[in-house]
Amino acid sequence: MKQTKQIIPGITITSSGQANVSPELAEPLFDLALMLEEPTGLPVDVEHVLAAIVLAANQGELNSDFVLTTGDPTLVKILERHVNTIFADYDGHVGRDD
Repeated sequence: MKQTKQIIPGITITSSGQANVSPELAEPLFDLALMLEEPTGLPVDVEHVLAAIVLAANQGELNSDFVLTTGDPTLVKILERHVNTIFADYDGHVGRDD
């Protein structure tokens, strides 16, 4: 049986690395992707935002009780750094299908 870990409310990840996202987070993730394109200069999509959230949580920058919102400039700054890392280290590839 796969164990799941809550990253933030609405986002969990299995022991095999499969992320599960609640439907109500679709719009905030999309909005954050749009917000992150300008400061990063990169083609950010929802998967990049999701990966950045997981990285931020794994580094202790977001706790499992963090409520995802789109108007938080501190969150955008945190995610911006992680999105840049995803593109620099992994050429923007975040999933096994990439």
